[in-house]
Amino acid sequence: MFKTFTVALGAATLLAGAAQAADLSGAGATFPAPVYAKWAETYKAQTGVGLNYQAIGSGGGIKQIKAKTVDFGASDKPLKYEDLLAAGLYQFPTVIGGVVPIMNLPGVKPGAVKLTGDLLAKIYLGQITRWNDPAIKAVNGGLPLPNLPITVVHRSDGSGTSFIFTSYLAAKNGDWAAKVGASDSVQWPTGLGGKGNDGVSAFVKQTLGSIGYVEYAYAKQNNAVFASMQNKAGKFVLPAAANFAAAAAGAAWGKSAGNYVLLIDQPGATTWPISGATFILLYREQENAAAGQGVLKFFDWAYKSGDADAAKLDYVPLPLAVKNIMRKQWATIIKSGGKPVYVSK
Repeated sequence: MFKTFTVALGAATLLAGAAQAADLSGAGATFPAPVYAKWAETYKAQTGVGLNYQAIGSGGGIKQIKAKTVDFGASDKPLKYEDLLAAGLYQFPTVIGGVVPIMNLPGVKPGAVKLTGDLLAKIYLGQITRWNDPAIKAVNGGLPLPNLPITVVHRSDGSGTSFIFTSYLAAKNGDWAAKVGASDSVQWPTGLGGKGNDGVSAFVKQTLGSIGYVEYAYAKQNNAVFASMQNKAGKFVLPAAANFAAAAAGAAWGKSAGNYVLLIDQPGATTWPISGATFILLYREQENAAAGQGVLKFFDWAYKSGDADAAKLDYVPLPLAVKNIMRKQWATIIKSGGKPVYVSK
């Protein structure tokens, strides 16, 4: 079992106890928080080094690393290469996961409701407002859909999960692309805002007829009713680690400047269409070589020893070839005083 992340709305999630002298500090994405917590627990037991990670959303993680208040930032929204260079930053991926629409529909089983990207966008635009709307019924055959109003739930904080979700909506619906766009923070046309994946989960759980979006680990943790989604191949698929992996199969890791890779609406019969990697942000030039070394050492350990725990939490570990590309980058990019702070062995 993984840790339960119970957070009062608006509060940060702390993944470890108070930082000690050799402990690491990080902040950002809630998407990978469950796996980072598990890794931190095991790593501290093995090395004595703890991790104090604040799951405050990708926007907060980017702000904190730029302010140099943490050893690393974490974001599900990759920064473009020119933005990384302008800030003196570097990014690398850790795991791959999926963003999942969840609903509060009594009597409906997980995966029973089918949605397309266009329908999901129209719901979030406020154009479809009831669950028994003819457009939803048309793709759901004889499934009895309740005559309930739809309450939209979205993230209130700057969120990489929102970036993945809105990027998908923009790819599938022209109105969404023109009126709202894709970003970690957008002007939502309708709905309630919850802070973090926890906040969205909580609102959906307490609001009859609601729909929200969370990272898959949170959907499983809360036994949420999730939708089946139509992928690029036209197939309705369920969220699962194998289907997130299918989305990553053709990704151009190592060929994209700054490791900027999106996994939205990828081809393949089993591909989950709302997939994405999550990233760590570090300064290219480390003012504190020991801290930079500690961060890379932790994630190198996670690359070597954390795959099983990631898989248990329904994340997809990176392929070995991708990990090796990242290790080579660390040795050539992350430096202090002109020297590498860490070389993987």
